Amino acid sequence: MTNAHANLTTTLAEVSPLLAQPDGSGLFGGAGALILVAIVLAILIGFAVFFVRRYRRCPPNRILVIYGKAGGARTAKCLHGGAGFVMPVFQDYAYLSLEPMTIDIELTSALSKKNIRVAVPSTFTVAISTQPEIMQNAAERLLGLREQEIALQARDIILGQMRLVIATLTIEEINTDRERFLDLVNKNVNFELNKIGLYMINVNVRDITDESGYIEALGKKAAAEAINQAKIDTAQADREGAIGTAAADREREVSVSEQVAQSLMGQKQAERDQRIKVASLEAQGISGEAEAKREQDIAMASQGALAVQGEKEAEAQQRMRVAELEATAVDGENKSKAQIVDSQATLAERQAEARRRGDVALAQASRDVLMAEKEEELARMEKEVIAKEMIERQQVEITADAEAERIRRVAKGEADAVLAKYLAEAEGIQKVLDAKAEGYARLMAACKDRPDLAPSLLIVEKLPELVAEQVKAIQNLKIDKITVWDGGNGSDGNGTGSTGNFLRGLIGSLPPMHELANQAGIDLPEVLGTVRDAEAKAKANAEPAPPKGEGPAGA
Repeated sequence: MTNAHANLTTTLAEVSPLLAQPDGSGLFGGAGALILVAIVLAILIGFAVFFVRRYRRCPPNRILVIYGKAGGARTAKCLHGGAGFVMPVFQDYAYLSLEPMTIDIELTSALSKKNIRVAVPSTFTVAISTQPEIMQNAAERLLGLREQEIALQARDIILGQMRLVIATLTIEEINTDRERFLDLVNKNVNFELNKIGLYMINVNVRDITDESGYIEALGKKAAAEAINQAKIDTAQADREGAIGTAAADREREVSVSEQVAQSLMGQKQAERDQRIKVASLEAQGISGEAEAKREQDIAMASQGALAVQGEKEAEAQQRMRVAELEATAVDGENKSKAQIVDSQATLAERQAEARRRGDVALAQASRDVLMAEKEEELARMEKEVIAKEMIERQQVEITADAEAERIRRVAKGEADAVLAKYLAEAEGIQKVLDAKAEGYARLMAACKDRPDLAPSLLIVEKLPELVAEQVKAIQNLKIDKITVWDGGNGSDGNGTGSTGNFLRGLIGSLPPMHELANQAGIDLPEVLGTVRDAEAKAKANAEPAPPKGEGPAGA
């Protein structure tokens, strides 16, 4: 536009002399030249204003999209920053905002790799990208849409990709390796968002939960492991501290014992040197006194010899005195030597005693060191072995208590079940007995005029059971035939045959039944009759027995 304006100005400058000469002899004269110049200037100003209005500048927080005849195969021309000329008629323009959009994703019931459904609420921050290819996608797919519509499209894409990423990971990988999880989310979500011109600026996973409580259980397990590790570290630190303290105490006691032993040895050495010096001085003093006494005796003998009259007597006296003095001197020397020997022996004894005391002190120090090492070893064993054994014993006790509690509860449950069963049975029996008692009371009330009929009716009620028991008693017996004893009269006038006579004869077997009951101590009911006295029974037995006949055999 600047070049065109310059060219137009140059052309106008070249034409102006021809249009208006100073003498007014131009094509249009002076007035016409001014009008023409004004028209040209108006045209130039209009073109300038038009071109200025079609030259669009792009702010840094937007993308200028020039669409229409963009040139080449492109459908639009995207500019970030700078400016561009929008051709009239052939082109138009619009802006895309680069401001970030915050999208809350409430993802629930997403299926993980181990088929555990998790909830991963997240917050995504997305915006239109400024990369050329992605800007072109944004211009093609997002131009003219409102921010809510763009956020809705992005939310659908993010939800799908989040579910896809979670389906490829286990709960442990999602919960522990958050960096890998976010990297996969970033990669997959960005790849899909770029297709519509967006890119993900940030993702914030607010929480990860599951419906079954698996993550909470993992957290409790990790917390328990951390607590156990902390306890182990604390115990190790305590053990190292105890070992260091014991070592320092041992070194201190050893140093103190060594210093005490050296002090005792120095003290005994000084005492020994002092005693030796004193003994030596005493021996020298005794020897000097003996020598002075000997010289004094010699002088006294010499003076005595001079005072004696006669040379021979003096000589004799002198010889005798000299011999005595020599003997005294020898005796004094011997005594001095004996004292020296005694002093040396005493010194040797004291030296031995001092050496013994020093050895005793050293032995005492060594014993104290060994005792300290023993206590340290016992403390270490108590720390490492006994404490471990106590922990294992407590664990065994806890396990045993838990097992005993479980067995006790199971036994209590079984006992309660048995008690409930017995109570139900007792209640049923009680109800049966109450019903029987009520029935017996009604039976006695019905037989109040004939109370002897009540036992008969009860026996009649029990006859099927008695017959069933009798059948059980003989059900395995093989019976070939049945012999019926009757009176030998055949059929009587009433039409009674052998079978009827058999039944009649069965009644005759009641006396033996009563006799058997008497022997067993059982009282039969009155419905079965009573037995006559012994004489009537003997008379009945004395009568001739009816002839025996055989009846038809039955199976």
